[in-house]
Amino acid sequence: MPDHRYSEAEIAAVYRAIAERRDIRHFLPGPLPADLLQRLLAAAHLAPSVGFMQPWRFIRIGDAALRQELYRLVDEERQRTADALGERQAEFLRLKVEGIRECGELLVAALMDRREEHIFGRRTLPQMDLASVACAIQNMWLAARAEGIGMGWVSLFEPESLRQLLRMPAGSQPVAILCLGHVEEFYPRPMLETEGWASRQALQELVFENVWQHAKED
Repeated sequence: MPDHRYSEAEIAAVYRAIAERRDIRHFLPGPLPADLLQRLLAAAHLAPSVGFMQPWRFIRIGDAALRQELYRLVDEERQRTADALGERQAEFLRLKVEGIRECGELLVAALMDRREEHIFGRRTLPQMDLASVACAIQNMWLAARAEGIGMGWVSLFEPESLRQLLRMPAGSQPVAILCLGHVEEFYPRPMLETEGWASRQALQELVFENVWQHAKED
C-alpha cells in the first residue's frame, strides 16, 4: 500500500493545533501583518464545500465607527440572551463573550446570496452551505493557532440587523463575527469550561454503533 502519511512531527503538529485551538476573548493591541492575514484567509478558502460552491464571503471591518456598531449589536443580543437564560442570567453576564473592541483584526464571515442556484449536495440538505462556511472558519481557526494568533467566534447578533448594517445583498446571511489578534496566552482549557459554564462530554457517550443509542434512564 502507498504511504501517504506525513512525518511524525507534522502529524503531531496537526493534532496539537486541534487540541490547543481556543475561542479567544482576550487580545493584546496591535494589528496583524498583512501577509499573515492573507495566509489565514487563504487557509479558509481551501475549505471543502458542498458541490464546490464556495459559499463563504469575508468582510474585513477596518472602520472604527463600524466596529463600534458591531459591538453595539452584539451587546444588545448579549442582554437579550441573558434575559432568556432565566436563573443563569447573572452567571452569563459575568462571562466575557467577545473581544470586538480589543482585537487587532475584525472579520464578518457570511453566506453568499443566490445560494438557491446551487443544488448539488443541497437538494435535501440545503443547510450544507452553512456547514461549508463552518469548515472555512475552522480552517482559519486552526491556521491561526499554528501561527500563534488568537481567534474568537462571536454569534451573539441579530442576523438581519448585521446584514443591513454591512449592506449585504438580499439572500446573503452573516454567520460569524471573527475576532483575531495577538494574545498574552492561550487558555489552557476552553474558557467556558474554566468558568464552570459547561464541561466537555465523554467521547464514548457520543459515538454509537449501527443505530442511535438512547441514554439509559435512572
